Amino acid sequence: MRTPFTVRLFQSMPKTGWVALAIFALITWVGVPVAHVMLPDTHPLHMSAYIVSLLGKILCYMVVAVAMDLIWGYAGILSLGHGLFFALGGYAFGMYLMRQIGRDGSYGADLPDFMVFLDWKELPWYWAGSDNFVWAVFLAMALPGAVAFIFGWFAFRSRIKGVYFSIITQALTYAAMLLFFRNETGFGGNNGFTDFKRILGHDITSPEMRATLFALSAALLMGCLILGRYLVGSRFGRILTAIRDAESRVMFIGYNPLHYKLFIWTLSAVLCGLAGALYVPQVGIINPSEMSPANSIEIAVWAAVGGRGTLIGAVLGAGIVNLAKSYFTVTVPEYWPFFLGFLFIAVTLYLPDGVVGLWRKLMTRKAGDSAEAAPQPARAAVEGKTGEISDTATKGASA
Repeated sequence: MRTPFTVRLFQSMPKTGWVALAIFALITWVGVPVAHVMLPDTHPLHMSAYIVSLLGKILCYMVVAVAMDLIWGYAGILSLGHGLFFALGGYAFGMYLMRQIGRDGSYGADLPDFMVFLDWKELPWYWAGSDNFVWAVFLAMALPGAVAFIFGWFAFRSRIKGVYFSIITQALTYAAMLLFFRNETGFGGNNGFTDFKRILGHDITSPEMRATLFALSAALLMGCLILGRYLVGSRFGRILTAIRDAESRVMFIGYNPLHYKLFIWTLSAVLCGLAGALYVPQVGIINPSEMSPANSIEIAVWAAVGGRGTLIGAVLGAGIVNLAKSYFTVTVPEYWPFFLGFLFIAVTLYLPDGVVGLWRKLMTRKAGDSAEAAPQPARAAVEGKTGEISDTATKGASA
């Protein structure tokens, strides 16, 4: 009898993981909204609009890091173009936000201000339906997913991988950035989209809306972690890691790596698109600089710092790097690029498994020290038991 999906979903994560998610949900769905909306500004536990927006932005980055870890940590596909999928989701939802401005813009026209400035007479055909919230959310998923699927189909079918795949993804992102910089594309050119007013008729800068967007970002992150844990712990995930370690052997036993790689690649792009859709209203702007190759490289740094192939490592890496970035860009902005480069080199040389790998080594060493410090009779019993098991295994092998 086949185990129901819900049971398999709950079994994919240990109890400690569910407890951690419950605590995280309590903090992000109750603690932060209450501290921001209900507590007065003079209260010591009050969270300002800047802090809530900053944390919401970092939550979106964490989702992108998890998406990167799914393809790099488990499938062995290093993408240097995930900034493109993130920005496409942001632009798709940004179109809706621009339409919601209505006549409240600087020119008092039905068209977005940048179109009036460029003397556009009507909306381009690809802006059709952009004033519909449901369509905007769908487009934020479908557009990055479609681009990833088409690109991945040709790339994986041609068996492009390794550094060549990484270079092509970076070139794709750079080409898209140059395209979006052009005014005639209808996406705001160099300035992009900004000056958003409302979502579903509600003021986008109100504390309630800000807390709602923050809570939705946290929900998306938890959903990504649950889905990711289920996938990597399933048969699909085992085949995916086998493709990462020995793709030719997987093909030899009858599996087609194209389907597995294409699915996880497209899913990763969709998650990035959703993160971008939540990122834009919290930050208040989206422009082509989000597609810069440097941003995509930074996404890879998040996964490397936290620890590839762990999911939670990607979350920690994105949090550590972006909190450090927020600090350095305020205090000593000119030194941030040097710090990021030093961090990447240090992790590559001394922490190949990232922060999670370091933590596991420390826990293993601590467990070893505890075993050595155990009483002599207990150690003798353990050693004797280990010897019996070794002798039994040796006899079995000889037989």
